[in-house]
Order: sequence, then C-alpha cells, then structure tokens
Amino acid sequence: MAKCAHCGKKTTFGHNRSFSMRATNRTFKPNLQKVTVYESGRKVKKVLCAKCIRTLTKTA
Repeated sequence: MAKCAHCGKKTTFGHNRSFSMRATNRTFKPNLQKVTVYESGRKVKKVLCAKCIRTLTKTA
C-alpha cells in the first residue's frame, strides 16, 4: 500500500540527530495520495506520490 504505483517511491529509513548528535531511528514517508487517473480511456484509481501527480498533470 505505501508505495507509489508510478515511480515505486516508498518509505525509507534514516536517523534523527539530537543536539548531542545521538542517532535514533526514524522513517521518511512519501506524500502518497489516492487519485483517479485516465488510462487508455478508462478511469483507474491509483496511489501516487505528489511529484508523480504533478508530472502527470503537466504532460496531460
């Protein structure tokens, strides 16, 4: 579910860094949204990241 249907962007992991530079785990989640897209004349519901939604509207 937490994956862009167009580019495959998904949750990545990294570290929170405190003032003392102690590293604790954290997640970077993509901005995923459910969107209705036209594919070959049909309405299809997809989960896309915000960047892919922008590029699809620019090309269409």
